[in-house]
Amino acid sequence: MFVNEWMTKNPRTISPKTAVMEAMNILREGGYRRLPIVKDGKLVGIVTDKDLKNATPSQATTLSIYELNYLLSKLTVKDVMKSEVVSISSTDTIELAALLMEEHKISGLPVVDYGEVVGMLTITDMLKAFIGVLGLREGGTRVTAILPDEPGILAKVSKAAAPSNIVAVVTAGVKEGHKRELVLRVVGEQSQDFPERLKAQGVEIADIR
Repeated sequence: MFVNEWMTKNPRTISPKTAVMEAMNILREGGYRRLPIVKDGKLVGIVTDKDLKNATPSQATTLSIYELNYLLSKLTVKDVMKSEVVSISSTDTIELAALLMEEHKISGLPVVDYGEVVGMLTITDMLKAFIGVLGLREGGTRVTAILPDEPGILAKVSKAAAPSNIVAVVTAGVKEGHKRELVLRVVGEQSQDFPERLKAQGVEIADIR
């Protein structure tokens, strides 16, 4: 799966000259948590709701309302934005997006093609992709199998599928004893009997849902 299948296309962007208060209103009205910042059609930064809130004076300030309004009117997102932006291409894989989010501890990525912002990919989009990969909305039977980490083992699993249909296959890294945990979801005819057919092939079953 690729980023362009899950991203929000044509996201709202703002200019570095956008006032902080205006940016906060855009976030609130649009229900966003971050805004890409674009200058001359190119991505130059990103600002989050946290960045904007941190830029405004606290309620404990001794400034008058007039002084506050004056300061806020002069403050632009250029003053608070992050200029080093982690981004991704629309043709990159969803796995790479997840890896970048985890490594950089961020919850959203601007999607950039040839310098132009074409989308936003958020942690919510990643969860939707995860649900899709696991086939959670397709019903059927979920089976966790423990398999030796050796060539040709998936052929043994697929042989046991008929007359059911395997709609999702996910595997984790090698575990103790050079084995892998394989999670499968099967739907259709006799899907509830799939675990027994796997056992008949000599496959160890760890869980059935």
